[in-house]
Amino acid sequence: MDRYEDSCPLSQEQLINDQFMKQRNHLLEIAAYLDRMQRSINKNGEDDFRMQAFHKSLNLLISDQPDKVKKIQMVLSDPDIEPMVARDVQGAFGANKPEKKGV
Repeated sequence: MDRYEDSCPLSQEQLINDQFMKQRNHLLEIAAYLDRMQRSINKNGEDDFRMQAFHKSLNLLISDQPDKVKKIQMVLSDPDIEPMVARDVQGAFGANKPEKKGV
């Protein structure tokens, strides 16, 4: 038995009534982003590690697997525990960049 089964105090009908329009909007935003990617001038974005992580996350999202949030979070996270060397880039990438950190 899944340890989280029945852990949400709301019924599915309550969740739908409360969250459907918000989640619908998120899906439309993602669809618009993907449409813009398809219409973009430069088509090399599919090779970008962030887009590869994005597509992997979408596949996990539509799967029947449990713990989607945890699995997607791991796809979009850097598993390296070593401190990063300071560099000119400020902020995070939002996905694990495959090459060696700090180079």
